[in-house]
Amino acid sequence: MRILIGIGNSGRNDDGLGWVFLDRIKQEAGFSADIEYRYQLQVEDAELISRAKHVIFVDSYHGVLPGGFKFEPCKVAPDSVFTSHVLPPGAILHLCRELYGKKPGADLMLIQGSSWELHSGLSPEAEIRLGRALEFFRKKLPF
Repeated sequence: MRILIGIGNSGRNDDGLGWVFLDRIKQEAGFSADIEYRYQLQVEDAELISRAKHVIFVDSYHGVLPGGFKFEPCKVAPDSVFTSHVLPPGAILHLCRELYGKKPGADLMLIQGSSWELHSGLSPEAEIRLGRALEFFRKKLPF
């Protein structure tokens, strides 16, 4: 099983990039991975990914990324700070390994956002960066 997990909030402009990425990629011909939408990652997501062969986390990014997006291996983060509001993908991988003894392959797709207001829809700049990220994903990954 392969899983894409989109992280974000579509009611906060570009914070919804992860969800919009999922909305668009699931319409692709031949797309066969499971998809999950999350406002934030939870401890329970470690159990979810323990059943996966491969997982890709997709999230918006506050800051500048060359080309507007970054795709990289997701690294296990055993020393992450755990709070009720922030649980990064690397911490979920760590919990998966510690609690379930599983080590799925994992990657992280970050897409640069520009606007974080309480408003639905992406900024024009984020739409362009999203298009680049989708094009990369279509060419590079057999999902």
